Amino acid sequence: MTALAPAGIRFHHGSLTIPAGAVHTTPLGYDRDSVPVGAPLPLAASAELVHRLSGCGEIVVAFEGKLGDTLLALSGVRAVLDWLRLRSVRTAVRAVRPYAGLIARTGLLAQPPVTTPHGRRAVIGDRAGVEAHGSETVVSLVLDPAAPPCWSSDGRAHPALPARHYLAVERRLGIRLPGTAPFAPTLATGPNDLVEELRSVGWLGGLTIAAITATSWPERKDYTAQRYIDLAEQIAEAQQAQARLLLIGGNAEDGLRVSAEAPRRHVQVLHLDGVPAEQLAGLFLHCDLVVGNDTGLTHLAAMTRSPERPVIGLYARHSHSKWRTGLPHHHAVATDLSDRMHQGDLCPVRDVVPPDVDVHMDAFPPSELARVCLDLLNGVWP
Repeated sequence: MTALAPAGIRFHHGSLTIPAGAVHTTPLGYDRDSVPVGAPLPLAASAELVHRLSGCGEIVVAFEGKLGDTLLALSGVRAVLDWLRLRSVRTAVRAVRPYAGLIARTGLLAQPPVTTPHGRRAVIGDRAGVEAHGSETVVSLVLDPAAPPCWSSDGRAHPALPARHYLAVERRLGIRLPGTAPFAPTLATGPNDLVEELRSVGWLGGLTIAAITATSWPERKDYTAQRYIDLAEQIAEAQQAQARLLLIGGNAEDGLRVSAEAPRRHVQVLHLDGVPAEQLAGLFLHCDLVVGNDTGLTHLAAMTRSPERPVIGLYARHSHSKWRTGLPHHHAVATDLSDRMHQGDLCPVRDVVPPDVDVHMDAFPPSELARVCLDLLNGVWP
């Protein structure tokens, strides 16, 4: 963790190990490294949950809420499926819309075939998904991002949401599961019409930067197109290269919109609005760098990219450690307020924490952010 600016902006590397004593944690209740995979935990399992899950012939994965919450909760689905495999329980697994296509790309649904599944069903998802698809079920498991604490075990804190969800399910099921940090599944990508279209007109290749302006809270979390253009200009000038900047917005009111601005001195700018997440998953793979706020598309970029290509999240108000995938190439640049939320395992909304000052995305000067990006592009820690 390195200070970047007098205003208290700091960089946090994705592979940084956080000691349990440095942040507010809840003890997991066992030293995970000392318990063999498949062995019972020294904690009582939830007998009712175990009984009902064991008798299910079908698991339905149902998320209806935000993309980011869904992606970070998929580790909880992984935990249940890992448990079924350990117990040799053969169960049909399917996902329902709107995220069925993305979930299928994780490989989580690739269960051994079940020839005669009976009708007892379990639903795993967020609250809205469980309520929409939970009729005629024997058990429902809600993966609420506000519920699992920051666990600690073996002297280490596990603050990222994928770890929180996975370990919370492991505790409830009472068996040491095979998953290890960072717990988040990754998404496979395949043929992509958008990628082929952009490549055919010369928009992929060379120095390509994706910047995410899409957010459910634009007045707080939008870094703005102009700041991203300034950032790309400084990166391109330092690299002595012409950069292509893909500005990815979330406005889908008029459908897909792809439009190019007149070239800047060092940067060509392409606006992409209303692009489905499944198309963007393949596009992120072809970018040298992805920068975005702590929103679903930033998490999606981290879960679809190779470890050599960095993703940077910008965190002004919320914990930079909780709202990340935990993958080693998913980094954070965060304010002092974000760092305090991380240290105390707090949420400024849920815990009604008044900030010392009203922190917005303008806390991150493009010049300082460019220095972080350049270091990562050159393979060094800032």
